[in-house]
Amino acid sequence: MQEKQHRLPREHYQSEITTAFTLCINNKIPLFNEPAVVHDFINILIAALENSNCIAPVYCFMPDHLHIILTGKTVDADLWKTVVSYKQKTGYWLSRNMPTARWQKDFYDHIIRTEKTIATQVRYIQDNPVRMGIAPSWQEYPHKGSIGCSLDDVLNSIM
Repeated sequence: MQEKQHRLPREHYQSEITTAFTLCINNKIPLFNEPAVVHDFINILIAALENSNCIAPVYCFMPDHLHIILTGKTVDADLWKTVVSYKQKTGYWLSRNMPTARWQKDFYDHIIRTEKTIATQVRYIQDNPVRMGIAPSWQEYPHKGSIGCSLDDVLNSIM
């Protein structure tokens, strides 16, 4: 069986662009209910972003998936490569620490082209724990944040 090709050519994920990604845990294992796991995955994400000239204006670890918006800081940034590298490094972590869990093979993405779309994506991500009934408000959900910029600045810019 031939593997499905990714929706867009790789060059669409390069340079100073912004893209929303969703990475899912296979079989919906609630891996991210464990604060220690989230902590380790955030540390791996920080390293991946530092090595790729990207920032994460917003991320949210849901029990069985991760929502993240990535922005390239330079023309050399490659968001697709950053996500693939992150999945590889966290996949290795999973194989060593939780061998029954693994990422789904691919990921979902949406290239963000307008400020309105950024605001829509950020609101969707921040409201996800409330919609899922796991937090009374997005402010009270512990597994969210930003890397490389201030989450408050991001939120204030979309109001």
